Amino acid sequence: MAYDEKLANHTREIISLTHKKVEEKKMFGGLCFMVNDKMCVGVEQDRLMVRLDPKKYDEVIELEGCQPMDFTGKVMKGYVFVDKAALNTKKRLEFWIKLALEYNKIAKASKKKKK
Repeated sequence: MAYDEKLANHTREIISLTHKKVEEKKMFGGLCFMVNDKMCVGVEQDRLMVRLDPKKYDEVIELEGCQPMDFTGKVMKGYVFVDKAALNTKKRLEFWIKLALEYNKIAKASKKKKK
């Protein structure tokens, strides 16, 4: 699994400033940050996956480097990909992570699969 270690480290630092219950899982060909047992952001080789409030989707999809998440061939309206090139400052990366953390407070956790 290839993901950008530098981007992952910056993401980890930003999240750890305000959240202690963070789990990192390798998935989707990258590294996913689970906050409060909910998917929050993911780091891939050349982009960041952001889970955000679906109500803000139409607003943020127009921002630089942002594109729909169509991992399965179907657009997922509460998720976007942001190109690494658009995350070239700490302030820009913080913007996207804060959007994800803001939604994480109200997002529903996925149901646990029975073993």
